[in-house]
Amino acid sequence: MNRYPLISAASLLVALALSTACTHAPSAPSTPDSIAAAVADTNRPAADAQRDANRKPVDTLVFAGVHPGEQIGELVPGGGYFTRIFSKAVGPTGHVYALVPPRPANAPANAPDRSAAIRALAADANYPNISVVELTAGKVTTPVPVDMIFTGQNYHDLHNFPGLDIAAFNKSVFDSLKPGGLFIVLDHSAPAGSGVSDTNTLHRIDAASVKTEVMAAGFEFVAGSDILANPADPRTANVFDPSIRGKTDQFILKFRKPKK
Repeated sequence: MNRYPLISAASLLVALALSTACTHAPSAPSTPDSIAAAVADTNRPAADAQRDANRKPVDTLVFAGVHPGEQIGELVPGGGYFTRIFSKAVGPTGHVYALVPPRPANAPANAPDRSAAIRALAADANYPNISVVELTAGKVTTPVPVDMIFTGQNYHDLHNFPGLDIAAFNKSVFDSLKPGGLFIVLDHSAPAGSGVSDTNTLHRIDAASVKTEVMAAGFEFVAGSDILANPADPRTANVFDPSIRGKTDQFILKFRKPKK
């Protein structure tokens, strides 16, 4: 005869509950070897690697869904922080198109070439699958339809180019993608409801405005990520302010061009 029937029953229920919880608990997404190796690339500048803790490139590429063999267009890549990582992540069968604005026709002869760093990177033998492509007439045109177009921390600046038609620009991104291709927008967060009013003053934009503009071009919204969120950022300071630089509250939005 069992002297402790209630204890045994309770123990059984607890064990079953724990078993069920373990069975259904969501697992963290694994990091593909191609992405881990790309971020660990020893050819990356030390200054880039030091920024990884704040920029979280592994999580960003996992969210974006970058795979070997993909063709990626990177819009206004700056010094190439993500460009190098994309290059290694897509590998020798993939390609990265660095999409840069052309040098203004009226620029002084001694004005710095803002695309010089990325052109030097494209000439680096360690990254043979990078090409520089100039934006023409305020639109994106890639040599071939691509799997993804990515823009990091500069979508807001589209509103600061005189005469740029945002609707036409986003439609050109749409047209440059393969059916089912992705448009990834990562940018500095502005206060909710502020729209595009802070794009020039604070270099921030309201994520809701980005969604409205991009979806108007025919894109489907897939998902957003808060991996770069920083609740401590009041979102009222210029992103270059020393008090917040490198630690701003940021959002990542993923959009898809319909397959049909």
